[in-house]
Parts: sequence; C-alpha cells; structure tokens
Amino acid sequence: PLGQGVGNAVGMAMSAKMAEARFNTEKHPIFDYKVVCLMGDGCMQEGVSQEASALAGHLGLDNLILIFDSNDVTLDAPGEASQSDDTAARYRSIGFDVLTVDGHNLEALAVAYDSARNARSGRPQLIIARTEIGRGIPEVAGTSKAHGEGGAKFADSAKAALGIPVGETFHVSDDVRAYFGRRVEEHARRQAEWDGLFEAWKVTNPDKSKLLEDGYARKIPDADTLLSWIPEADEKPTATRVSGGKALNALAAKLPLIISGSADLHGSTKNYLENADGDFTRENRLGRNIRFGIREHAMGAIVNGIAYEGLFMASGATFFTFSDYMRPSVRLSALASLPVMWYWTHDSVGVGVDGPTHQPVETISGLRCVPNLDMIRPADAEESAGAIVAAIERTDGPTGLSLTRQNVPALSEIPVESRRHGTLKGGYIARMESGDLQAILLASGSELQMALKAADSLGNGIRVVSMPCFERFDRQPADYRETVLPTACRNRVAVEAGVPHTWYQYVGLDGEVIGINDFGLSAPGDQVMEALGCTVDAVIGAVKKLIG
Repeated sequence: PLGQGVGNAVGMAMSAKMAEARFNTEKHPIFDYKVVCLMGDGCMQEGVSQEASALAGHLGLDNLILIFDSNDVTLDAPGEASQSDDTAARYRSIGFDVLTVDGHNLEALAVAYDSARNARSGRPQLIIARTEIGRGIPEVAGTSKAHGEGGAKFADSAKAALGIPVGETFHVSDDVRAYFGRRVEEHARRQAEWDGLFEAWKVTNPDKSKLLEDGYARKIPDADTLLSWIPEADEKPTATRVSGGKALNALAAKLPLIISGSADLHGSTKNYLENADGDFTRENRLGRNIRFGIREHAMGAIVNGIAYEGLFMASGATFFTFSDYMRPSVRLSALASLPVMWYWTHDSVGVGVDGPTHQPVETISGLRCVPNLDMIRPADAEESAGAIVAAIERTDGPTGLSLTRQNVPALSEIPVESRRHGTLKGGYIARMESGDLQAILLASGSELQMALKAADSLGNGIRVVSMPCFERFDRQPADYRETVLPTACRNRVAVEAGVPHTWYQYVGLDGEVIGINDFGLSAPGDQVMEALGCTVDAVIGAVKKLIG
C-alpha cells in the first residue's frame, strides 16, 4: 500500500546504521550501503510516509535516499485537486537535502543520484524527479487515466512514439544490453572486493562474525533455554505490561540483537530495554531503544523494515486501542511473514479512568481475524514469560501481545511450567475437574482469575482452560486439542473483557460467552467491568443455566 515502502526504507536505513555501529571496525567497514526508495505522489500524500520521513530527518539517516517520481497526478484527478503544498520546502524543514531534476533527463537524474549517494551532510536525501505520467502514450499522457488505462491496447502506439520496434513484444536495445553488461562486470569486481574485506573481518572478529551469522539465520536457543533465562515471578500482583517488560529485558540481556521501540509510551508500556546501550539517536547508533514519537503508523512500517533487513529482532509498543493507528503495517507484517513483536498494553476496559477512547473492546477479536498473526493475551507474569518467548522464537510471522495496565494476581495454584509452556501451546488446562466433567470454563488474560473464582463456587465438575493464544492452540495436534477441550463436553462458557464473537469457535452453538458488547466508561476498571456485566457472578450464572 502507498507510503508503506517509505517507512520500510527508514527501518532498513536504521537497521544498517545499527549494524555499522555494532559490527564495523576501522579496517573493515563491512556495512556501508545506501537504502534507496522510489516513491510517487500517492506515497507522498500518505500520512505514514510523512511520519517516517520526519523521524528519518530527526535521526540524520544519511544512508537513506528517497527518489520521488513527481508527476502531479493522482488516481482520480490532477494533483492540484488535492494538494498545494511545497514538498521540497517541507522536506528541507524536517532535515533532508533536496534536489529537483527533470525525471526524463536520465543524465541529470544520474548526476543527482551520484550527488545524493556521495553527500556528506549528515542528512537523508530527497530527489524530486519531475515527470509526465504516461509519456509515450498520447491517449492518456499527463492525465489520471494513465494510472489504469495505459495498458496493452496502447502498446503499439506507445512503442511507435518512443521509437521502439512495434513488432517485438519485449525489446531491449543493444545499447541497454551493453550498458548492463558493463554494470555486471563492475559489480562482480566490487562484490569480489567486498568478499575479501568480509573474510578478513571474519578472521579478526570471530565473536562478531558468529553473532552476525546467527542473526541473519535467526538462530537462537530453544524455548526451554529462553524460558530458563527469565526468573520466576514472586507472588505480588503485577500488571502483565510490567512482567512482560521484565521478561523482554531478561532475554535482551542475552540476545544483543533484540531491539525495542515505543510510540512515546515507554514509561507506560514498560518495554524499555535497560543496559542496552540507551536510545538509538544520531549520536548513538548502538542504542537498542527506539523513540518513535507519536507516530504509530510509521512505527509499524519501520519495524517491518528492520525485519525485512533481517538482522535485528524488532518490536514496537503502544496502547492496544492505538493498534488501529498502525493496522495496515500490522496486516503487512502478517502478509509478509515478518517475525516482529507488537507489544500492546492497556488491553481492556480494565484500563479504567482513561475512559472509552482508551478502552479496547473490539480490538483483540479484530486482530485475531488477521491471517498469520498470533495474538497472545497472558493472564499473569508466568504466562507473560511464555508470551515473550513465543514472540521471540517465532520465525514465520508476527506476534501481538495484549497486556494489562492493571495489576493481576499471580495464579500460583497453576504450576509455573504449566503457565509458561501452556502459553507456548496457546491453550492448556489451568484446573482439572476432580469429579465427573460437567462444564468447561475458558478465559484469556485478566479474566482467567474470574474463571477460577467461578469454578470455586460451581463444584468439582468444572474444568478451567486458559486460552492465551487461539492461533497457537489451533496449530497443536488434534489429540492435544481434544485432551484440553473434549468434544463430548458441550457445556462451555468463555469469559473475556471484549466482544465475544471469536470465542464461539470453542464454545459452539450450545455454549455461552461472557463478554462486553459496548464501549467502556470513565470509571475505575473494576467498576466498568461490573457495569458492563463482565463478572464472576455472570460466569456462574451462565454455567448454572447450561448444567441445570
């Protein structure tokens, strides 16, 4: 989608700067490349590109070159119908060097590109290439019709206008073939030179070499080892945003390629990495914490760009309700199978007095509908440890974490290993019935404590299942899923402080879901839960209705 590539390019440029600082030596500058991004009028208008560009200018990403194909035409109309700003002035104001050229003059464009590539100003570069859309197709040239109508029916007339043989379906001139032949030879020489430099670097820097190789291979210890690095939590009630941050820090202390960022909310999301070289700034490229500012959409695109580059394990944090501000980037992370972590906190009406604008109710259900996105909503500190490990160990797609603002009790009646490994499996039996099975209670996150309290009042035939991650549970073998949720038991009640829709795949037509079907209220979190009917008594009542 338009604008995403600009954010991705900024992420790639940031990753390159981090790599330069962490792996280059004075004799062996193995990372010294530029990131070049082509963009159009639509990209320039999208908010995500402007958020990302502003951060690139602030950070002085002088390894970034944007080439703007400026034809002043959008899909519907001429550009003047929707814009009248001065792009060059805007980009200069946010810290870019700007060059403007005739985009149809290849010699001038090459000179501008060489100037941008060799600039030593400490600023990112923008080349504005003025062009005419659809040039060579007289029927649509310079009009918005060139976006969708300049197709095969105009091919012959376009070839004639451009001096290309009409009878050939794909013509490449001798001059072009010769040019690219020379470029192949040139780049082969440069590749050989770099290979020699890299081999020399590997010999003199064996530890860095192993870290680099393992990073690009995404080679990390297994889940059991990762879990062993996270200390067991005490019995003190703790918000899962806090326990998640502690778990992330424990892993970051052992895995130096973990990067953590936040959209101006580190103090609230609690994912700041301590003892991790501070913040990534123009003066400190070693920093493993990224301050994105209030730019959620750019944060998403930039984190994706870091993941595309492939070396660092990146994450981005904000309040859960503001995941809507970054939703296109989240969707693309799933579509592209990027192993990133979305660290979302303040995950329900339990947020309390901030009110309904900050109380997500529909959010987790909507995100569960995104293919290839694992959504994990842990119930306490030990499930949070499992959730962080699950996100770090996953290599084939993104993981979203849904974490509480409010403190939740340590569910110490459930063994630590069960909570941690059960989260890795997506769902597990939190409490087994001690008599004949009458009903199953299912819950995620802060409502698992409700399910356990309800079971206390319902007798010994009640099983309680923790379901922190639907997607991971659904990937388990059928026999495991049957062990947790036996098909013979149709009396099922789920409880979660959100809209109920996604739970019906587990409770079925005979089951009930205690959820929230309205926006929240401005009141303390427990009072909001009570007012909206998400309570222990409601769970008890639903179970009694089923079992008679």
